[in-house]
Amino acid sequence: QVQLAESGGGLVQPGGSLRLSCKASGRIACIASMGWYRLAPGEKRELVADISSNNIPVYAEFVEGRFTISRDNAKSTVYLQMNSLKPEDTSIYYCRYSAYRMFWGQGIQVTVSS
Repeated sequence: QVQLAESGGGLVQPGGSLRLSCKASGRIACIASMGWYRLAPGEKRELVADISSNNIPVYAEFVEGRFTISRDNAKSTVYLQMNSLKPEDTSIYYCRYSAYRMFWGQGIQVTVSS
């Protein structure tokens, strides 16, 4: 099993920034992608950004260059730097770890509001 500990969410004004972190522990695989998904009420879980074990990132179109995903393999941690946040970015953000199977974090709230 892999446990995922998410942190860094909260309330921010439009145009502001947040940095999400997700640390994996437990049965860590040598090769695993890590990423962030988000869920809005009444909507499906959607990809925000993902990064492979060799640091190749993939972003959703709505990111539009505002977010940057990175990882520290020594710490088994993935980060999501979110800049120029918009009210529509308000959601619960989930960390995902994908290796021999898929694991999800419990989710962390991000609220963008004035």
